[in-house]
Amino acid sequence: MRSLVGIALAGLVWMGAAQGAEFKIATIAPEGSEWMQAIRAAAADIRNQTDGRVTLKVYGGGVMGNERQVLRKIRIGQLQGGAFTANGLAERYPDITLYGLPLTFESQAEVDYVRQRMDATLAKGLEEAGFVSFGMAGGGFARIFANRPVSTTADMRGQKVWVPEGDRVSAAAMQALRLSPVVLPVTDVLTGLQTGLLDIVAAPPVGVIALQWHTRVKYMTLVPLMYTMGLMAVDAASFSRLSAGDQAVFRKVMGDVYRRLDQKTAADDAAAVRALAGNGVRTVEAAPDDLRAWRAAVAEANQDLGRQGAYTPALRAQMDGYLRDFRQQPKPAMTGAARLP
Repeated sequence: MRSLVGIALAGLVWMGAAQGAEFKIATIAPEGSEWMQAIRAAAADIRNQTDGRVTLKVYGGGVMGNERQVLRKIRIGQLQGGAFTANGLAERYPDITLYGLPLTFESQAEVDYVRQRMDATLAKGLEEAGFVSFGMAGGGFARIFANRPVSTTADMRGQKVWVPEGDRVSAAAMQALRLSPVVLPVTDVLTGLQTGLLDIVAAPPVGVIALQWHTRVKYMTLVPLMYTMGLMAVDAASFSRLSAGDQAVFRKVMGDVYRRLDQKTAADDAAAVRALAGNGVRTVEAAPDDLRAWRAAVAEANQDLGRQGAYTPALRAQMDGYLRDFRQQPKPAMTGAARLP
């Protein structure tokens, strides 16, 4: 009888232990960045609210490798999640790249309108692909940074233009514009700029400052090239082992963090542009005729990607429908200083 009781108690202890877990999360975000501070605070909050059953160990600064390497480590169980750019998750869920198709959006207002209607669809698709997410944090628009002014396509010809490793979308845009891409992971870009391997990069101002790329460039072209965003993706199988209550705590705390970060996008982007100007980075306007040619060439490349299976064409059509709806609305009169697009 004692043996049976002992076995039963051991089983209960094991079941209780199985309800908790340590989640190892990796990111290329630098240590000390606002994102790292927010996530570490959230990790402490989750641990406290779950009485220590759920812990997060966060690896920053790319110490676990680039996004592709982080995905591989999640697949083999060495990590349970990561913080990714949309392109970093494309191999597992291609539709997550929809918002980042080049030259799709012209303003943050357009992005906000579409995201209010499509974020839930993309989050559901990501979960069906094996990842739990907690919301998306916009990173602002990627813009062109270079050591020489870029206002036309001709200004980029013969220049070495960075394309992120595994970024099929950006590679297609480079091909459409007949440019010379250099494929590198994000973690190697600063070295590429320092050594002359790269001449031009496209990234949001906030990211350019956080990754110290602004120390190696002199000009920023104001075209809103592509919308960027980041999100945390946790292995769904690992997450499902938590109790329903602990899952709810995890979702609530991380969801609040990502909502706060997302709401700060516009203000952070404007502050980053001012900081770049203060550090001597000069702004350049794209030539209007050339910009129209960019849009036409890239739009065709984007359509080709859909036909090739890089995203679901029906979802792209849905997004285009929302954009048309927004653009047909009467625009309010501008007041005060105009904000960068």
